[in-house]
Amino acid sequence: MIGALIAALVIVLPGDPALRASDLDTHMQPTGLFNVRDHGAVGDGLALDTDAINRAVAAAAEAGGGTVVFPAGTYLTFSIRLRSRVTLHLGAGATLLAADPAEHAGRYDAPEKPDNDLYQDFGHSHFQNSLVWGIDLEDVGITGPGRIHGKGLTRRGPGAAWKKRAGEIPLSMVQETPGNRPVRTREEQVAAMDGLGNKAIALKRCRNVVLRDFSVLMGGHFALLATGVDNLTIDHVTVDTNRDGFDIDGCRHVRISNCAVNSPNDDAIVLKSSFALGELRPTENVAIVNCSVSGFNAGSLLDGTRLRTQERAPDRDGVTGRIKIGTESNGAFRNITIANCTFERSRGLAFETVDGATIEDVTVTNLVMREITTAPIFLRLGDRARGPEGTPVGAIRRVIISMITVYDAESRFASILSGLPGHPIEEVTLSNIRIVHRGGGTAEDAARRPAENPDSYPEPSMFGTIPAHGLFVRHVRGLVVRHLDVTAMAPDARPAVVLDDVVGVRFDGLRATGASGSLFELREASDFAARACGSLPDTVIARVEGKSL
Repeated sequence: MIGALIAALVIVLPGDPALRASDLDTHMQPTGLFNVRDHGAVGDGLALDTDAINRAVAAAAEAGGGTVVFPAGTYLTFSIRLRSRVTLHLGAGATLLAADPAEHAGRYDAPEKPDNDLYQDFGHSHFQNSLVWGIDLEDVGITGPGRIHGKGLTRRGPGAAWKKRAGEIPLSMVQETPGNRPVRTREEQVAAMDGLGNKAIALKRCRNVVLRDFSVLMGGHFALLATGVDNLTIDHVTVDTNRDGFDIDGCRHVRISNCAVNSPNDDAIVLKSSFALGELRPTENVAIVNCSVSGFNAGSLLDGTRLRTQERAPDRDGVTGRIKIGTESNGAFRNITIANCTFERSRGLAFETVDGATIEDVTVTNLVMREITTAPIFLRLGDRARGPEGTPVGAIRRVIISMITVYDAESRFASILSGLPGHPIEEVTLSNIRIVHRGGGTAEDAARRPAENPDSYPEPSMFGTIPAHGLFVRHVRGLVVRHLDVTAMAPDARPAVVLDDVVGVRFDGLRATGASGSLFELREASDFAARACGSLPDTVIARVEGKSL
């Protein structure tokens, strides 16, 4: 009898880890829990619950902190304003449903005046026009097992005001008028956003944030935009959306684990370092582990159908859904690890700095990729220079990528490491990599010399069909490749590896099967060494131009 009483007391003690998520759905709540229904929320998916939810959040904040509980139900709402030391808990069967200004009597919070909105698009520069948002907060969280459904959010928005050349803003991504006429001027684009929300969760200059155990369906432009957030944990979150999944921008000490992100139209998990805070703030000390990214039809991951009818993203380069560093790259990226992740029907791994950032000290290991729609590995150092006057060319250095298995990759693009003349990518190690691609490259493809395109938006397609079927390396210093195995499923006439303006390269174990081209085409290479590479004798060359091996 006494034991049973003690057990009951343990269940209701505030803050005790023995408290179960199911207990949060009752009206018998311990101190520190604030049920939205007690503050007037209806939860029928018809009545607007915005004011009731924000009352519950305010009550928790005024009490010094607490958990705002959403029992089972559908909570139709516009903007929810997070407060410090408050956690939103979406109970089993609970859905936060984003309202639509075109259908419901209300609007999302107006976008705040940004710190700087010249160098990145509207979505990156504003936070309040979101379903759930918080600025300058600490000790906040959103937990599951419920769902955020961004049904009433828009996935579109104006591009950056900065334009280096015509066409910098792709019309496929800008806001449209109700008459479905593309908006051409930025003023029209901004005006068209009035009252709309375009992010499921937006956090700016926050610290100590936990997002865990919930799902997001159709998250707008960003399912999560975190900018200038320190100590961020994202764990067991599933996202199935029509634009970006997680955008981690200028954040430090970030852990993303056990997450699944399906985003056929844009990036799944992307690290950025934009100028949205008006300063060059690095993204650093980041771990992405045990995650999966994919490009199935939007909505078909959560419903289990995993549909494949969508063939490409709006930029026409195949479906997206990848893990990426960049493209917004004004600050630095350093101390980053990516491990134990799967890619399916998506683009591959991409590290891109084109706005002056340095990418350094990155380790990637244990990735499995299948149905890859562009390059399995893409490292690009460019010079778009979308930043303040005097923005320099950035750098990529000290990158280790190992234990990668790729099957059924689009063969036109191979894997690409491409710097710029006078600005090489440095100190890259690739090891234990096996790639099976579709093949089909021709002798004409093998003769191609891709344009430099220094200021183009960085995608593998910027170079056209690549003259190698395994690895294209240009403007690189200090490359080590160990145990690279490339297989073409259809005949391919291109060489396995093309090296152009490469200094200090070591190949230890290269096998290429299913292709008729040479192992190496050395367009310009210095300090080259190859060992155990097919039938090629061990070779050391001080300098060479225009030689096939």
